[in-house]
Amino acid sequence: MADRPGDQWDRRVANGLAFLRRRLAGDYEVDEFGFDPELTDAVFHPLLRLLYRDWFRTEVSGVEHVPVDGPALVVGNHSGTVALDALILSAALHDKHPAHRYLRLLGADLVFRMPVVSEIARKTGGTVACNPDAERLLGGGDLVGVFPEGFKGIGKLYAERYKLQRFGRGGFVSAALRTGTPIVPVAIVGGEEIYPMLADIKPLARLLKLPYFPVTPTFPWLGPLGMVPLPSKWLIEFCPPIPTAHLTDSADDPLVVFNLADQVRETIQQTLHTLLERRPDPFGP
Repeated sequence: MADRPGDQWDRRVANGLAFLRRRLAGDYEVDEFGFDPELTDAVFHPLLRLLYRDWFRTEVSGVEHVPVDGPALVVGNHSGTVALDALILSAALHDKHPAHRYLRLLGADLVFRMPVVSEIARKTGGTVACNPDAERLLGGGDLVGVFPEGFKGIGKLYAERYKLQRFGRGGFVSAALRTGTPIVPVAIVGGEEIYPMLADIKPLARLLKLPYFPVTPTFPWLGPLGMVPLPSKWLIEFCPPIPTAHLTDSADDPLVVFNLADQVRETIQQTLHTLLERRPDPFGP
């Protein structure tokens, strides 16, 4: 029999009450890193879904390159003044992947020193960007997401958009090599336009102990309204995985690590160029 008009809402209310009852009773599980899958699915992913699907009109391709099971290190470009790209990537991958896999994001120390933000990062599966944590997650068969540009990527000026910054010392490569994990490069177009950074007020950044203090077309001029991201068109493409199982004995070889990191960086950069040609208008349909 077809549902009556009120049946769907009845189920939603019942499910919501059951969710609240479990949360209040402590009847839910988190892993050793603090990851809470139920809270992520019920609260955070629906919010991010509105952003990536409706506001940014995100198109995702190449998801077949992400393994159905087992570990993989997903390496992406970072941009956007505020690191929304990591959250959007995580939610879009979970929704589009046939196995609905979670992406365990590695974040900077600053993220885990900030009240509320730290708790949210932990609850959604994030942990500190360090090799021991990355290797433990990979060793447990998880998908791990890393953005090697760090603050240099998200804090660059709009004039430098889609030009990849240095990948540091390649620590992410060492973690992949030690665990024999394939590396999946991913290119993200759209993040650069959400908060175009026109200037960085360095004295104010030092005073507030921030990596940068951005000036955008809307912030700080519009106050809190300046935090609303511009509705740019996003394209996300996962590239073919780069195997590392044959290089596990070279995890401490600087030349091997550097060459592999450079290969990943070049793959992402070339894919960005291709995606930008497919998206001539940053705010198109």
